[in-house]
Amino acid sequence: MGKVAVSFRIMPEDVEVDLGAVQRLIRESLGGKVKKLEVKPIAFGLKAVEAIVVVDDASGEMERVEAALGQIPGVGGVEAVEVTLL
Repeated sequence: MGKVAVSFRIMPEDVEVDLGAVQRLIRESLGGKVKKLEVKPIAFGLKAVEAIVVVDDASGEMERVEAALGQIPGVGGVEAVEVTLL
């Protein structure tokens, strides 16, 4: 079993959500699994947090991380954008 790097796009509920607070909560929720967090513009003033998370290539691990991200206050949606075997 190996590890995979998963890129997630984390969309806020609306434009007014404090993305700095969302980033802090992501780090608290996932700890050392988070390798990179970055705010990127999407469209019309809307920004999203892009996170690269390293997880085990075990059954269901990626889905558990995605579910944990979706439970963070202010998060409107989570999408796995890319998965890379390490």
